[in-house]
Amino acid sequence: MEVIYVVLALVVLILVLGISTYNSLISKRNDVRSIYSSVEVLLNQRYDLIPNLVASLKEYLKHESQTLENITKLRENALNINDKALKFNINNELSQALKSLNVKVENYPELKASENFLNLQNALRECEEQISAARRAYNSSVNAYNSACESFPTIIIANMFNFKKAEFYEASEQAKINPNVKDLFND
Repeated sequence: MEVIYVVLALVVLILVLGISTYNSLISKRNDVRSIYSSVEVLLNQRYDLIPNLVASLKEYLKHESQTLENITKLRENALNINDKALKFNINNELSQALKSLNVKVENYPELKASENFLNLQNALRECEEQISAARRAYNSSVNAYNSACESFPTIIIANMFNFKKAEFYEASEQAKINPNVKDLFND
């Protein structure tokens, strides 16, 4: 009779641990989704700022039209992509293009004196900082979730219920290359 109680206790313990592990994985996966959603909101704020920025720069930066067109094209591509990895890469390229544009703007003192442009530039800078912080939070959450999915004994529950690893928000190959500042002025 005692053996039955021991076996029953072990079954209950395994069941409780399984449920606890499953709930933990669900929580971590939801954290990843929630933080990714926050990144998306911030990216959309940036997308909304870009047309205003491009419009305010067009008259000043006639010689930089290719840069402005590239930024506009990247924005459109980012808005229309659903694949996470591709969206990450396009947004990294967009960040690089905006940094490049900020360097080019330094050549236009009358533009730097424009209150409208300065407000847009500050809003964009603040948005970029928030995006950067949200990307770090997202990657931290992905790391915690992926570690849980790959650790023993959690991996057993993760495999049983088909929990898939999440993708990190990584810098694109282009973003990893240090820009040649001299080339930025020779368009």
